[in-house]
Amino acid sequence: MGVASYLVAATPPRLAVGGITIAIPVLAVEQGVGVAVGGLLASAALGPSIVAAPIAGAMLDRSRRPGALVAGAGLVIAAAYAFAAFLGPMPAWAIAIALVAAGTVTPFVFGGLSSFVTEGIPDERRAYAIDALAYNLGAVAGPAAVAAASALGSARIATIAMAASALAGAIATVLLRLHPAAASPHDRPSFLGTIAAGFRHITTHRPLAIITWSGTLSQFGSGGLAIAAVALSVSRTGDAGEGAVIVTSFAIGGLVGALWNSRRPPRRSPEWVMGWGFAATGLCTVVAAFDLGPAWAIAAVGASGLFTAPSAAAMLLIRKQQSPPALRSQVFTVGAGLRAAAAAAGAAVAGLAAGVGAEALIVAIGVVWIASGAMLLAYPKHAPAIDGS
Repeated sequence: MGVASYLVAATPPRLAVGGITIAIPVLAVEQGVGVAVGGLLASAALGPSIVAAPIAGAMLDRSRRPGALVAGAGLVIAAAYAFAAFLGPMPAWAIAIALVAAGTVTPFVFGGLSSFVTEGIPDERRAYAIDALAYNLGAVAGPAAVAAASALGSARIATIAMAASALAGAIATVLLRLHPAAASPHDRPSFLGTIAAGFRHITTHRPLAIITWSGTLSQFGSGGLAIAAVALSVSRTGDAGEGAVIVTSFAIGGLVGALWNSRRPPRRSPEWVMGWGFAATGLCTVVAAFDLGPAWAIAAVGASGLFTAPSAAAMLLIRKQQSPPALRSQVFTVGAGLRAAAAAAGAAVAGLAAGVGAEALIVAIGVVWIASGAMLLAYPKHAPAIDGS
């Protein structure tokens, strides 16, 4: 497994998941079932991941063929998205069941696949920089592909395109030939014992606990950005559409940062990179609240995105270094599930708090990012790696 083969396997399913949350609501509107139903269906595609994350991680940690599990998850996602494309002719409840199935296996292609990236890319810093790049490529290309497909045809075509992307990733995953965890089957506890051991390690091993809660808190702020951006645009220009431009600038900044980070990963300690990266993202977000012209918020939020990929890559590296091989996948899937849940919660809270004022909301989101970075001050100095490498 090299850089190219990993990106070919990891990017398409993440692109599909990133795009489906936009394609489904648009399809719901096109089919006359309403944006509210579309929003609920989009939530069905993501919500189950937090519950399924520890189970998926434990399955990967215990499996002799983890690659088959990841590829199988991609096939389930592809089939569910293809079925979802027939919203309208098919009732919404049937589509919801399919999307829940997709959400249940999503942890395999997010945190699960991330836990294997160092198998074929020996430089750990570069390996997780590449993994962060795959996430950012998916986050930018998914919505862009949906927008293009919708403009050229319909949201139904866009949804089918997301299914095809997930299928491509499943096929490419087979070629990675992922290896099982190092532990012998005779040395492993029961399945429930594996899950319990993973939770115990995540919550009681101080270095891992700190970066897990810091990463989760950062996503709480990130989840509210889209709501805050729309509110800011409405308050300043009366045009809600400019909010999409602000959010896009954040995504583009993240992609630029990921590309740079994949070429030149920082050599400072990962906890330093993670902490200061989160703090820098927060500071730039706070600066966006100042009304210094139409382009100011776009530029400031775009700058804030530059620091997200290096800090995310550093977080992934610490996850790996502070996890025993027998629990690594579970640590990754639970961490990814917590971040997804926090992003959803952040969006909900931002929506409820929109009445406090757009500038105050932007500042609050920036402060959350800064607080998540400040949590790394509690990271134990010179904490030794326990991953056996």
